[in-house]
Amino acid sequence: MGGAFLTSYGLLGSNRLHAEGIPTFIIQETPYDEDSLARYVDEMEPKLLQDQQIAYQTFINSVLNRAGDVFFLDAPGGNGKTFVTKLILAKVQHEHLIAVAMASSGIAATLLPGGRTAHSTFKLPLNFVSDEKTSCNITKNSSRADLLRRCQLIVWDECTMANKGAIEALDTML
Repeated sequence: MGGAFLTSYGLLGSNRLHAEGIPTFIIQETPYDEDSLARYVDEMEPKLLQDQQIAYQTFINSVLNRAGDVFFLDAPGGNGKTFVTKLILAKVQHEHLIAVAMASSGIAATLLPGGRTAHSTFKLPLNFVSDEKTSCNITKNSSRADLLRRCQLIVWDECTMANKGAIEALDTML
């Protein structure tokens, strides 16, 4: 809108000119700044507490080994769940893999780098009817479906706050 390149405003430049054939959703999930990711991971890994370190290594090993595991990170508030989650996302992205970060609420989504709401990410319906099976509004040949096929990690923060139908719709789609 301003008639200038994004970099002139202090934002990351677009790599769309060099990314022909790559869906926009994938380009949006891979604007990695290699140097800042490496610094962040190197600086934050030593700060992990013992329990956090165990969870972190378990998640990272699962992603790198493409195990397809499902994990639930639960702890009382203030125990560093967001810290561990952000570090896991940074490590996965540092390995040149796609990690999709989302949350059940918009407020929680703002705490995650690149975070969106689950409704936005999976095109979930806003109202879930209890007697009707709902599904995500993503077609299997869409660019969003391609993103989900290529991603190695999906983080859903505060998934327990979501309607049961949302989790079932995601399960059905995947």
